Amino acid sequence: MMSPEQFFELLLKELEVHTEMQPYYKFLGKKSSWHFRRNYFLQRLRYIQQYMIGPPDTGGKDDISIWDCGCGYGTTCLFLAMNGIKTYGTTLEFYYDTVQKRKEYWSKYGDTTLFTCTYENLFDNRPAPASYDWIIVQDTLHHLEPINEALQIFNQSLKKSGKVLSIEENGSNLIQRLKLYKYRGNKRIITIYDKKLKKDILIGNENIRSLESWQHLFEQNGFSMLPGSIQYIRYYLPFYYRFADPAKLLTKEMGIQSSPGVRREYFFFGLNFIAEKK
Repeated sequence: MMSPEQFFELLLKELEVHTEMQPYYKFLGKKSSWHFRRNYFLQRLRYIQQYMIGPPDTGGKDDISIWDCGCGYGTTCLFLAMNGIKTYGTTLEFYYDTVQKRKEYWSKYGDTTLFTCTYENLFDNRPAPASYDWIIVQDTLHHLEPINEALQIFNQSLKKSGKVLSIEENGSNLIQRLKLYKYRGNKRIITIYDKKLKKDILIGNENIRSLESWQHLFEQNGFSMLPGSIQYIRYYLPFYYRFADPAKLLTKEMGIQSSPGVRREYFFFGLNFIAEKK
């Protein structure tokens, strides 16, 4: 078993080798934001660990099938592979070509053959019905359009009681809403040309949504939200980390998110949840 903390330390070493990833994973940038970024990264991995890996004494997970839709650089898939879990990833990102080099690096620490990846659009290449136990959508759900069609594909692709694990931005966050409005106004859905696919595709233009909106969309498409899975993360902004212990800040943050209220709904940047096929 490889813990999120162990994985993170090895990722830092990888960034020194695969320098093209540094602008995305900004851990080697400003020291002032290092603990802030580390906390956020680890919280997301711990969420994956909690629901998809479990504690060391729970036994193997080689009998489950996982699709990471929008796997990007494949970091989550590599983390799962380091824990003996097989994952299939799909992406439309330009850094798809980096994935094979990453697998060479991580092969020193685990079985990277457990992670396979293709460049494809889920609307063009729909999985066979009842193919997966889990679908991961990390920083991806708000890009999928038409969203109802995407969720219908997810529902059809999952086995009975299959689950979608989502790691998203909190669309209710007031700061992020203002920032995105300045960036794209109300133009939430755009068309872009994909050079590899050689066609126009529809994409959500940072079309983040609130928990309530996601819950409504999932329920419309044959899912039910698992209440105990809902988690808000990343409350404290980077400057707080200059004056406080990172571990204590994280503990305080977890305490705030555990109770409903204005701070939780409108001031946390991250939102994690799981929806189960009915």
